[in-house]
Amino acid sequence: MRFLHTSDWHLGRRFHTEDLIPAQEIFLDHLVDTARAEHVDALLVAGDIYDRAIPSLDAVRLFNRALHQFADLDVPTIMISGNHDSAHRLGVGSGLLARAGIHLKTDPDACDIPVLLEDADGPVAVYGIPYLEPSMVRDRLEAEAVSHRAVLTAALDRIQADLTNNQPAGTRSVVLAHAFVTSGTGQPEERDESEEADSEREIAVGGVAHVGSDVFHGIDYVALGHLHGPQRVTDRIHYSGSPLAYSFSEARHTKSITLVDLTPNAVPALTRQPCPVPLRLERVTGFMEDLLTNPDHEPLKDAWLEVTLTDTALPFEAMARLRRRFPHTASLKHKPAHIPAQATNTPTYSQRIRGRGDLDIAGDFISSMRGTGPTPDEHALLQQAVQASRHNEQQKETV
Repeated sequence: MRFLHTSDWHLGRRFHTEDLIPAQEIFLDHLVDTARAEHVDALLVAGDIYDRAIPSLDAVRLFNRALHQFADLDVPTIMISGNHDSAHRLGVGSGLLARAGIHLKTDPDACDIPVLLEDADGPVAVYGIPYLEPSMVRDRLEAEAVSHRAVLTAALDRIQADLTNNQPAGTRSVVLAHAFVTSGTGQPEERDESEEADSEREIAVGGVAHVGSDVFHGIDYVALGHLHGPQRVTDRIHYSGSPLAYSFSEARHTKSITLVDLTPNAVPALTRQPCPVPLRLERVTGFMEDLLTNPDHEPLKDAWLEVTLTDTALPFEAMARLRRRFPHTASLKHKPAHIPAQATNTPTYSQRIRGRGDLDIAGDFISSMRGTGPTPDEHALLQQAVQASRHNEQQKETV
């Protein structure tokens, strides 16, 4: 059986000031054309359909257009909600859409109800696990703890029970999930991009964000979403990555969708199919005068550009002047090449918070205000407050 695995569309997202709706429309047309040309048996979409819980009207219109395209393919489409989506909003009309072959899996309570497919080699059960916010689903799933590992384990226990008790012997299994999954060593086994992309929203508060691949033991193929670089976790667990770059930290990514051939008693065979690139991403560092006059920089006119200026003082109207030569300049940074020695070791605010969670930032604030960090009791209160804030935001989308 052949699947086409994709994820992290983030419909409605902008690239700095650039509107990405036209590029996302081109990608969705490409996705449908690939599904048709490759004669796929099902389309798998592993979460983060939208970029925001309340998407823009243009994003909703584009998604509506895509749903009609998927229905016309006449093959099943299985989709889950991600941490950027409002599961409740995305799941509206799911019962009706299922009649058209589009299966929106946004309810954690239904994670063990599969979409059943069949080919010449027998049945395939496809399960969808939407993004699980531990504090909100722990009781519903009867998980052992409020953690990503605990709630995913509880969901997989339900799936394994369904495979054992309700499906014929030899049924192949596919699971869609939206999570940070590692090979067990703390990082995905093969990640060409050595760090998480800036556009991958944090999914943990005061706890471990990632879960080990052993949670998915016994599943024939796991189609993951959340990380934006296509990569292998194990032979049977893969991220498709996002179809477009959503930050300059993804400049080295090769964006793709993943063709998966699933046969009995064999490791799935994967083929990465490249996605259309609206404009390439480039980063350049230098003095303003050189950037504006040096002919060697001419090819940068046709790229989305992140510029780091090294002038001692930030030049007047720097962005406007850069855009006159490089019309797609999207990001401007200032890092002087010659600065006083005492300032060299002073990190900027953005450098201090980069890659840090809300809990760490709150702790740093207390340290800067009174000269000592939070006590263990204060740390526990901060963790409760940050977790409550996240819980309240999630609850607004589901109640």
